[in-house]
Amino acid sequence: MPKPPAKLPREARRLLAAHPDLSAIDAVFADLSGVVRGKRYPIAHLGKLMSDGLAFPASVFLLDTMGHSHDPDGRGFSDGDPDRAAKLVPGTLKAVPWADPPACQALVTLVEADGRPHPFEPRNVLARVVERLRALDLEPVVACELEFYLVDPERDANGAPRPPRSPLTGRRDNGTQVYGMTEVDAYAAILDEIAAACRAQDVETGAITAEYAPGQFEINLQHVADPLLAADQCVMFKRAVKGVARRHGLRATFMAKPYPNEAGSGLHMHVSLRDRRGRNVFDGGKKTKASPRLEHAIGGILDTLPAAMAVLAPNVNSYRRYVPNNFVPIRRAWGFENRSVALRVPLGPGPARRIEHRVAGADANPYLALATTLAGIHHGLANKIAPPPAFEGNAGFAFDPDMAFRPRRALECLGASEVLAEYLSADYIRAYIACKTEELESFESHIGRHEYDWYLQAD
Repeated sequence: MPKPPAKLPREARRLLAAHPDLSAIDAVFADLSGVVRGKRYPIAHLGKLMSDGLAFPASVFLLDTMGHSHDPDGRGFSDGDPDRAAKLVPGTLKAVPWADPPACQALVTLVEADGRPHPFEPRNVLARVVERLRALDLEPVVACELEFYLVDPERDANGAPRPPRSPLTGRRDNGTQVYGMTEVDAYAAILDEIAAACRAQDVETGAITAEYAPGQFEINLQHVADPLLAADQCVMFKRAVKGVARRHGLRATFMAKPYPNEAGSGLHMHVSLRDRRGRNVFDGGKKTKASPRLEHAIGGILDTLPAAMAVLAPNVNSYRRYVPNNFVPIRRAWGFENRSVALRVPLGPGPARRIEHRVAGADANPYLALATTLAGIHHGLANKIAPPPAFEGNAGFAFDPDMAFRPRRALECLGASEVLAEYLSADYIRAYIACKTEELESFESHIGRHEYDWYLQAD
């Protein structure tokens, strides 16, 4: 094993003292598409990573889902693909419980030559929005819920995923047993190991739920008073779930809609705001369930929701999740204790009042999804945007004509949004749209089996 440097920050010294057998460090990040990428370095490089940083090409944050660079807005081939210094995000250096041989990992962030944060990094896009709220003396408190599927590592004859074989029965799972404890018991070894791996990385998890389809589960993350940390934990959680699943001979996927006739997987974001005295400004007190600031925040999110769809649903498969009467929002609506709306307000105690944003798929980049949500909140507060009346009953009966439920239309809506351009930056939105448009056109250029079955003989 390479010898680590003698002089290291305290965070590194403590980790190496607890895990003296570490041989490597994975420097990782989530790109524009939410894919976790990075480099594996010998442990001897840890000191460099934590001081001056190590070189990464700046274009790594502008790749499509398949890892292709499309030179979006002239960044990649056109500018010579320059390097930036990748530095460790403090507090993210952790041992990787599922690694063999033993290794550690850390999130990294890119820094410009003049010391500024790299503007095309999703984490920094979110940071800019958070600063807008902090300028109002408001601190977002965020918790995320992520749904995922455990699947058989071998696909069927058509290349489609298959549910796993139950560890209890040996039979392939089928049917829907939402909240079924038998399903939780069957996969207890995997689910418990996921929770333990998250604890080892200081990612606190909560309830574990069997969801609406075979092999589908949801694990809640805890509320944290730091949106960047909340998104960081989403990235680390996804990596832990996939790593532990591999150790058990399975594959985990956060694909939004892996099965056409089963439930999709979502990323639900719970958001509240604290003032400088630690009070939840969404608490309306005893007289009302919604404070004026809660209503304005809801109004702002709903106003920006059509433009945000291109981020909340980042690829072709994402849009298959949106179907009527399936507890997936398809209308720009909000309501109290209503799971059919886009923005649900749980009716807990007033100090716990929050917005549950239910639109994003589990495949969304958590930094960008949260950035659009917080941008909508700031937009609503700054302009005192009143929301429509709270929706009662089933809001999922039909598609909202003002919403974009096709990728190309969603990208057009994002490109036309002056509001999100103000918050996320016009340069970033141009690059995002350029990247995702090229990805969409590449996807559409392929002819699949279904297309041959339908049209080959239609002459």
